[in-house]
Amino acid sequence: MWGGRKMTAYEKVTAARDSKKLTAVDYIKYMFGDSFFELHGDRRFSDDKAVVAGLAMLYDMPVTVIGIEKGRNTRERMERNFGQAHPEGYRKALRLMKQAEKFNRPVLCLVDTSGAYPGIGAEERGQGQAIAENIMEMMSLKTPVLSIIIGEGGSGGALALAVADEVWMLENSVYSVISPEGCASILWKDSSKAPEAAEALKMTAQDLFNLGVIERIIRQPKEYDKAIFESLKKLVNRTFEKNLALPKDELIENRYNRFRKMGKIENN
Repeated sequence: MWGGRKMTAYEKVTAARDSKKLTAVDYIKYMFGDSFFELHGDRRFSDDKAVVAGLAMLYDMPVTVIGIEKGRNTRERMERNFGQAHPEGYRKALRLMKQAEKFNRPVLCLVDTSGAYPGIGAEERGQGQAIAENIMEMMSLKTPVLSIIIGEGGSGGALALAVADEVWMLENSVYSVISPEGCASILWKDSSKAPEAAEALKMTAQDLFNLGVIERIIRQPKEYDKAIFESLKKLVNRTFEKNLALPKDELIENRYNRFRKMGKIENN
């Protein structure tokens, strides 16, 4: 709700982009505290600061945490490239996911990006390939994966960290193949029609839950709201415990079937 009324799709887009909202490092801080130990680099080119990744303790369970970080002020946003990851960011994420698989650690991904960085350097270093490799490897990763959209979930840049057993979204987050402005520019040659495009794209958490694209909608937490973060931790912990108990083949089959059923039309 916004001012006592239901928010429109484009208002939710605006809320998802709000610089005052909590970012990935905030979720890591409030969920894992001092137990989080950040790891750096893709072992190929460099360390992408748009992707924050490392190890943490979820109660008594070791987990791998990977988040796309936008930053909260101008300096931080420039340092984090406004949450637009380069290929080395996705390769760092994949390196840690494969490490998690080796040690049977669940993987938690926190997604907040308008999309992967589209610059020349990123393309020269294999941006498309890096995203495709993540999607392919995550589909068959032999450890539980949970992805939460905590702001914007834009295009392949978000999907590269969202091939998971379950995908959850905050109530004021969005998840789409393209931004409403980009969609409006393509369809109508007029970016001012972005609000109309946002409605048509069905990109809000409620739309995607109704379509079966996500499994859960999470209430929007506020800073220092310990009750919500504790509740979120318990939900994540229960989900990981459930999936850790599954045979590896069944875990992978369930993940594969989750995506295969999307968009399927059944005739009665």
